[in-house]
Amino acid sequence: MGVQAILYICHGSRVKEGIIQATGFINKAKKKMDCPIQEICFLELAEPTIEEGIKRCIHQGATKIAVVPILLLTATHAKEDIPGEIEKAMNKYPDVQFSYGRPFGVHSKIIDVLMERVKSQKAKIDDDAMVLLVGRGSSDPDVRRDLNKIANALYGKFHFQKVETCFLAAAEPTFEQGLKRAQETGHRQVFVLPYLLFTGILMKSIEKKLKKLSTPEQEFILCDYLGYHPHLQEVLYERVRELVQDAVTENDTREALCVI
Repeated sequence: MGVQAILYICHGSRVKEGIIQATGFINKAKKKMDCPIQEICFLELAEPTIEEGIKRCIHQGATKIAVVPILLLTATHAKEDIPGEIEKAMNKYPDVQFSYGRPFGVHSKIIDVLMERVKSQKAKIDDDAMVLLVGRGSSDPDVRRDLNKIANALYGKFHFQKVETCFLAAAEPTFEQGLKRAQETGHRQVFVLPYLLFTGILMKSIEKKLKKLSTPEQEFILCDYLGYHPHLQEVLYERVRELVQDAVTENDTREALCVI
């Protein structure tokens, strides 16, 4: 027997609105999870920290903690930073059992959200329209591989003339290189699609660089970041269930409490 907790780890941001959006997203998800102990914490740039989030779970009586990264892709944060914090906690709390989940990753439901972000601009999609998919970036080659998989899926499902990727940091092509390549393609319509969960400094950087880039011959259209969407909530539910399985169910089924 033991008491299960869920700890959601968001990235964090210097932009207050980004923290508000992340917290709101998780609070909506928490209502669907039939688990008495659920806490939110942040990797960096916001509080509570991961250490504090773990402590809050334990102070409420948790003996099992499912750690769920609210990250789009698997990179250093998911592979090293969070596992490092979990290892420290395991040494500090040897009687507590930890399980660690996967980031959202490459998922068909996210492809549909991306297309909705394009359609929500209410611009008629030209026959020759292309998409520039903008990732956060990482030196980890898995990030480049996975963003390319997402771009290929978007291209294959929705038949844009071209879908290219670029990155805001630590990987190439850079955002500036991606914009230059898009200009050189001659496509009259370029949808710039940020592969970011919430607003923040990076989103503001994209907005700044896109200003005045459009010309009568070529239009650059900035789409919204992913943000809250029911499909993303469903992906999150999947990731939680992978960790705690039948112990966590949606409220409408009421099949089990989150006490094992």
